[in-house]
Amino acid sequence: MNWNAIAAIYRFEMARTFRTLVQSVISPVLSTSLYFIVFGAAIGSRIDQVEGVSYGAFIVPGLIMLTVLTQSTSNASFGIYFPKFIGTVYELLSAPISFFEIVIGYVGAAATKAFMIGMIIFVTAHFFVDLTIAHPVWMVLFLLLTCISFALLGFIIGIWAGNFEQLQLVPMLVITPLVFLGGSFYSISMLPPVWQTITLFNPVVYLISGFRWAFFGQADVALGWSIAAIILFMTACLLTIGWIFRTGYKLRS
Repeated sequence: MNWNAIAAIYRFEMARTFRTLVQSVISPVLSTSLYFIVFGAAIGSRIDQVEGVSYGAFIVPGLIMLTVLTQSTSNASFGIYFPKFIGTVYELLSAPISFFEIVIGYVGAAATKAFMIGMIIFVTAHFFVDLTIAHPVWMVLFLLLTCISFALLGFIIGIWAGNFEQLQLVPMLVITPLVFLGGSFYSISMLPPVWQTITLFNPVVYLISGFRWAFFGQADVALGWSIAAIILFMTACLLTIGWIFRTGYKLRS
């Protein structure tokens, strides 16, 4: 394992984050704070509790997931797409570093950035609501696995994308709607039976449900299904990336 090469990619990607601190960190935190103000204060004042939890606290896991999913995907996709765009990907592919090590470097940096933002939002939430975490270890584990899984997805998108518009297509038109419809601001038990069944086909439901269980000890779906869903998703992404590097799909385009 070429740890020096992995560290070089990781440091380069992390340095880009700190060079664009406002866009990378401050902007998503401010956006999430606005969600707290709108949903937590305006709507929360009209909704007493959801499943025994104050509405302001209930939406915290969903808001963290909303930001983490989009940030991990966008960071990883841009990280690998930009070398393709400017042509430096050839230097990367000709360097003495394996494809697996390239993935570790880019995905590790994207997951780290998303995890940092998630934890900053978690701390920020305490300024708006009172939070008590029922299972802190599970909370960190779910957050970390989610960051890694969607960073892997972002890496795939970055290789597939042919332009900057395609780079934003999946995060904006797929992931964000799935999060909003996945119980981030409500419990799916509040939906009519037919829509509850339909919602269970949304994979993000299982991530948000498991993450919310770590906060409050209750979930819309069984914890086992949430763990299985995130492991299955991560496995699918890893297999896809393996196929991309075996075939060289769009790596040199």
